[in-house]
Amino acid sequence: MTSKERAEYRSKANTLTPSCQIGKNGLSEGLYKQVDQELTARELIKLKVLLESCPVTPKEAARDIAEHTGADVISVVGGVIVLYRYSEELHKKQAQKKANIRRAEKIRRSNERQRRGAKFGKDRNFRRDV
Repeated sequence: MTSKERAEYRSKANTLTPSCQIGKNGLSEGLYKQVDQELTARELIKLKVLLESCPVTPKEAARDIAEHTGADVISVVGGVIVLYRYSEELHKKQAQKKANIRRAEKIRRSNERQRRGAKFGKDRNFRRDV
């Protein structure tokens, strides 16, 4: 990952709220599963390390979580960790959403053309398979 990509993700992470906290229990399998699910759903997540009660330092926690989940550590500032992992599933959903929007727009334009050319009565057939 280049420094420009890292800077872009860091700027996007400014608006995020921490999705989970790492506290006195430290790093566990449950935490790894939760972080893995969140990375699949969102790609970019922010974690909060409770400095007073956590047995590991934020840098160690970030390194360990990144190893277990296959994520990239974007930044560790104070007790806040930002992680990124590319999600194929998320990109498929976004591509499908764009395709559905294009399809709906095409049907809307077709209906507009029919509406302009049609007269009153039974010959007004509009596509309703949106």
